[in-house]
Amino acid sequence: MLRLLEIEYYKLKNNRSARILIITYFILISFIALIASIEFNLGAIEFRVADQGIFNFPYIWHFNSYIASLLKLFLAIVIVSMMSNEYSNRTIKQNLIDGMSKKEFVLSKFLTVLAFSGISTFFLIIVSLILGYSFSDFTEISIVFSDLEYLLAYFIKLTGFFSFCMFLGILVKRSAFALGFLVIWFIFENILYGILNFSFFKGTEIATGIIQFFPLESMSNLIVEPFSRLNAVQTAASQIGSELDKDYGIHWYQLLIVCIWIVLFFYMSLELLQKRDL
Repeated sequence: MLRLLEIEYYKLKNNRSARILIITYFILISFIALIASIEFNLGAIEFRVADQGIFNFPYIWHFNSYIASLLKLFLAIVIVSMMSNEYSNRTIKQNLIDGMSKKEFVLSKFLTVLAFSGISTFFLIIVSLILGYSFSDFTEISIVFSDLEYLLAYFIKLTGFFSFCMFLGILVKRSAFALGFLVIWFIFENILYGILNFSFFKGTEIATGIIQFFPLESMSNLIVEPFSRLNAVQTAASQIGSELDKDYGIHWYQLLIVCIWIVLFFYMSLELLQKRDL
């Protein structure tokens, strides 16, 4: 496995565009810290975003995981481009001639997906700990290391999304078309949900129950938006007579759905490559 990872490392190392996108991704995650410096002046009222508790432990795990997951498209482009380059540069054929099996080829790409997800999660932990200990009102160990399930959800969410991109890269062969297919699939899931929700199962939760099994929606459900958890938002909602009772938890069945998709994307990628004449 280390040999396969080493091969992919050298391919990415010699790809200037991939290096720029990877570096940009991690720089943008670091820029979460800039949120702390944002200040608002509303007449006589002045407040800084960091003072609203967004970097408090354990809330920071939820907030940072959600914000960082929005940036995953940068690495998705790298993965899709990585697959298209294999075809355009004919390196996939050369790898197979040199003795690499098709299974090893797909496994090398999947290991790269796991490496990206793992490194991203580790980097997010470091950034969150630095920001948390700099701004959090609560730094007791028991509080700091609670709600860590958001990190697991973040890792699985990235792995699922990148596995989908890997499959699309093998399926379509061209990075632009693969990313276009990704956008089309996102639109398809939303249109399908609209049709189910407003035509067939209006006024029920059945549409939500069905759509949660689709790939992009299942990944999205892992980490819901954290903003309505803030005390300021909760207070404002209660003052206008509205109650926010959203479920912010990480549930095992949601993790399981995405894990099943990860396995499916791996085996569909392998089956597609096995049947394709290279």
